Amino acid sequence: MKTADKIKTIETIQPFLDVWRKEGKIVFTNGCFDILHLGHVDYLEKTRNLGHKLILGLNTDRSISTVKGPQRPVQDEVCRARVMASLACVDAVILFGEETPYNLIKAIKPDILAKGDDYTIDKIIGREIVVENGGEVLTVPLINGYSTTNIINKIKKF
Repeated sequence: MKTADKIKTIETIQPFLDVWRKEGKIVFTNGCFDILHLGHVDYLEKTRNLGHKLILGLNTDRSISTVKGPQRPVQDEVCRARVMASLACVDAVILFGEETPYNLIKAIKPDILAKGDDYTIDKIIGREIVVENGGEVLTVPLINGYSTTNIINKIKKF
């Protein structure tokens, strides 16, 4: 399978969801993943280990600029999607253009919704959808000191 084949839309992921649910739990997480670093890889591996398949909701360029400012993202959404799809722990990548992944979570109805432990459960978007469908909302421990912003700031010093 080519990594590009792991990049889906809400429509093209649907046939996989029924099959994957029969095999185990579907885990969903989301983020910008602008510059891939150790913190991202560690987080995604831990998140994938919560279930059978990991679906990654990836912010579009426009949604990142809205949330992070006009200088972001550093890498465009096509590049970021391919890089994220190349990771063995990621089973599917879906771009979303809204400020939050609420509609994507509503469409997927994952068994497990996960975010880093820099979030509290009550602040995780889509938690009520997952809980109403019998799923779990979990936080995953992050490695301190790793962030895209830190990397960008370090590069700017050179």
